[in-house]
Amino acid sequence: MSLSVAELWSAMTTEAQQYGGNEPVLASFYHASILNHPDFPAALSFQIAGKLGCDSVPAMLVRDVFHEAMAADPGIVRAAADDICAHFDRDPACDHYGMPFLYFKGFQAVQGYRIAHWLWQQGRISMALFLQNRIATAFDVDIHPAATLGSGIMIDHATGLVIGETAVVGNNVSMLHSVTLGGCGSRRGLRHPRIGDGVLISAGAKVLGGINVGEGAKIAAGSVVLCDVGPFTTVAGVPAKQVGRETNELPALNMDQNIDEA
Repeated sequence: MSLSVAELWSAMTTEAQQYGGNEPVLASFYHASILNHPDFPAALSFQIAGKLGCDSVPAMLVRDVFHEAMAADPGIVRAAADDICAHFDRDPACDHYGMPFLYFKGFQAVQGYRIAHWLWQQGRISMALFLQNRIATAFDVDIHPAATLGSGIMIDHATGLVIGETAVVGNNVSMLHSVTLGGCGSRRGLRHPRIGDGVLISAGAKVLGGINVGEGAKIAAGSVVLCDVGPFTTVAGVPAKQVGRETNELPALNMDQNIDEA
């Protein structure tokens, strides 16, 4: 269920008050992360910049860049809200809205990427690459700032995720740890996958080359995908082959990783 940014922020502040009251040791943590901020964009920039700052580029300077990007492109904030709702709706372990914001490195890495992507589009390549490196160092997630990601993205656990430069990921996509959307060959140009809306890519899957994965497809864990995958098609294996079809809900939304016979 998608919430407006204001609705999400209201839910998060209510949660922070409750959990901070229940666990006094964490009261200052909830205050600094959520309750001390006037709105969701301010809290988000504080939270992610704090993860990505370093000795040579302090978090406060990184935060200024985040503020600039969010003010210039409100879609960054809307996408972040959609990503939180995606985690809440699809991950049974996520039982309140603040969990992705505070604790899930998949969510945090994607929000850092969104700022890096905006910088890349503005021609600020050095700053974009700096953030890419810091995201990889902090979260073990490597997303090239030139890649294009939609909204409603859930990356569960996220360790070892790689998304290459020319990859395109649609809306409402779910991925798990150790997924690679990688290139094939040394040529320049479109060499990474294009992932349709509602696709589920399970743990350890490798999708390689300038191929298309259609809307609603499901890629089984550990698969190596080298050819196009049709819409609502399930593939598995090394190399991946069609093993089933999805006929009802988008697999990214229900996170059903079972393989049904074609």
